[in-house]
Amino acid sequence: MDNQRTLLFAALAFVSVLIWQAWQKDYVLPPEAPVVTEQASGNTGAQQTDIPKTSGSNSAPNMSGLSDQSAQNASQGQIISVITDVYNLEINTKGGGISQLQLLEYPEEKGKDARVQLLNENAPKIFVVESGLVSEAGESPNHHAIWSTTQNKYALQDETLRVPLTWRTADGVLVTKTYVFTKGSYKIDVETQVKNAGTNSWSAREYLQLKRNDFTEKKANSFIYTYTGGVLYTDEEKYQKIDYDDMQDENLDVKAVGGWAGMIQHYFGVAWVPEKENQYSYYTKAIDGGLFVIGAYSPSKTVAAGETGTFNSVLYAGPKLQDQLAATAPGLELMVDYGKLTIIAEPIFWLLSFYHDFVGNWGVAIILVTLTIKALFFKLSEKSYKSMAHMKIVQPRIVAMKEKFGDDKQKLNQAMMELYKTEKINPLGGCFPILIQIPVFIALYWTLLESVEMRQAPFALWIDNISAADPYFILPVIYGITMFLQQRLNPAPVDPMQKKMMQLLPIMFTGFFAFFPAGLVLYWIVNNVLTIAQQTFIMKRIEAGKDK
Repeated sequence: MDNQRTLLFAALAFVSVLIWQAWQKDYVLPPEAPVVTEQASGNTGAQQTDIPKTSGSNSAPNMSGLSDQSAQNASQGQIISVITDVYNLEINTKGGGISQLQLLEYPEEKGKDARVQLLNENAPKIFVVESGLVSEAGESPNHHAIWSTTQNKYALQDETLRVPLTWRTADGVLVTKTYVFTKGSYKIDVETQVKNAGTNSWSAREYLQLKRNDFTEKKANSFIYTYTGGVLYTDEEKYQKIDYDDMQDENLDVKAVGGWAGMIQHYFGVAWVPEKENQYSYYTKAIDGGLFVIGAYSPSKTVAAGETGTFNSVLYAGPKLQDQLAATAPGLELMVDYGKLTIIAEPIFWLLSFYHDFVGNWGVAIILVTLTIKALFFKLSEKSYKSMAHMKIVQPRIVAMKEKFGDDKQKLNQAMMELYKTEKINPLGGCFPILIQIPVFIALYWTLLESVEMRQAPFALWIDNISAADPYFILPVIYGITMFLQQRLNPAPVDPMQKKMMQLLPIMFTGFFAFFPAGLVLYWIVNNVLTIAQQTFIMKRIEAGKDK
């Protein structure tokens, strides 16, 4: 194996993965959600199947319908408007869940007024947050019950904002659900207090769930696929993806102390984090209308007459900011999905953030990280480039040997091995240093692709969004030129077919990179320029006889 073949296989393998992911998205993964009726949107129709029924069992929940009174009140409810420094959201008193949520600091498109609508109760994209209590005694404040409010508009003025909703029974049980918003934070504390002023004890379980259909946001680049679906984290199994097909095939039934359940999409996610001291049962369910549910319910808690009990949970809804995720719950930062190379990608992101704190520009940070990675692999790269330089020098002699021996492969190989031995060339010397760097390059690719911190971030000149493709295709063309120049420094393949394939690579990759985020193309350009400089320096030293 020679260096050119190694580079060719590595490049084609990388592009093949991207093409396969795009094909999966277009032809294998579920298409956009079909037209959903109002019933499926959570207004009236899904009520028969989306409430956990935990009575008398610790097994995975079946789903029960509404009580008579909840059914009668199903069409009622009013909207509570809540505005913080990061949210514009709505809470519906019918169920007391968050039915609409906009992220004020994240435009849908660069330079446009519309903000990212993360939660929405209406088709075609349905994604809502639900919670409630289920009591074996009968009527309970589930997410179809009618809650009461003292006002319908709230705005954050201080460091925190509390939005309470109440529900009560005829025999003196008062339940108060309070959303607690904190300035600058995408973490929402949810306190559910049960005050029993009656004469009998009252028992209930808390459940926390997310409901979503399989609508997938359209991306400008079909070559980039990112996961959309359910995720679960427990101390025992750690981070797991539970996609819509998994939910359709079977109901999840996992019991764990601590952990969290969520649903994620590119750059953003929502997760429920239950009380870490108690064992919760995590569940999933596919329900009518093309909807999927993931959530958790608590052990039964009994509140004696005259006593007060409280359920505490945390809701994270927003961009996948790693510092806030890590501060909210153990393992929540894994919502940033770097895939199998997370162990490499996380230090790369840390380094990117470190440089960004100094220079204030993610594009410049990418350049500095590329320089750092190149420096770390300098010695390995040096061995590879020395090998390629020596191979280029003896290339004319190899061509002459091929002409001399013709189809006699045995004599040709013997002569080549003798040449390598005489010139002290290891034909595999350039392969291993390149191969060992490939995981790092792929990890950097996923770091740049998955990090919301770089979403719509400007670089310089015409590049005002490093997460989008270069609008004028200048960077992809520059990349193609640098790839062509780099090839000129390498020994030309002896095999004519392989030589033609290598000549086509700069054109092919220029076409592919025309649709890639500018930040990724910027990385490859800088990497190629550094490689050209290093190879040129080594080649001149070897030709001058200063480096053997």
